[in-house]
Amino acid sequence: MEINVNTLLKKKIQDEVIVFQTDTVYGIGALLKSKKGVKKIYDLKSRESKKPLAVLCANIEQVKSIVEDFDSIKQFAESHWPGALTLVLNKKDIVGDFVTSGYSTVGVRIPNDDIALRILSRFGPMAVTSLNISSEPAILKYSDTLRFINEVDYIVKGKDLNSISSTVYDCVNKRVLRQGDIFL
Repeated sequence: MEINVNTLLKKKIQDEVIVFQTDTVYGIGALLKSKKGVKKIYDLKSRESKKPLAVLCANIEQVKSIVEDFDSIKQFAESHWPGALTLVLNKKDIVGDFVTSGYSTVGVRIPNDDIALRILSRFGPMAVTSLNISSEPAILKYSDTLRFINEVDYIVKGKDLNSISSTVYDCVNKRVLRQGDIFL
């Protein structure tokens, strides 16, 4: 169902899968605790189960609730967030293995987009990945999201984007896993 953000924010969600814009590409997300929602994402994308999902958060407090030792990288994170930098950190038990593919780490970021931040503020941290079939390019045009209308619960009305996926930096092993617009 195509929906505007204000209507979505009035809903109660549990296992729903939501498509929404971020500051980089269109994302597809589910509540962090929803095994059913996360499974829908993997199925829709034809994503290998060994590839973990990232977690998007609205603020530093949400990030602290899901990762260990945040204070050790707090200054670094705050200099890039909100923004297109995903940081891989050791996860807390609240983040299920079904989100991280059994890894002890999780990629986390705070997007620099009002719609995404409003959704995350209302519903809490979400397991999110780019909206596309695995191995296909990420979706940037709102009209292209509509091809998934029958496969997801909600597509939040948005705008056309013109970015690339976020830079992913592994804070545990001190290395760039994916280069985006932010250079480290």
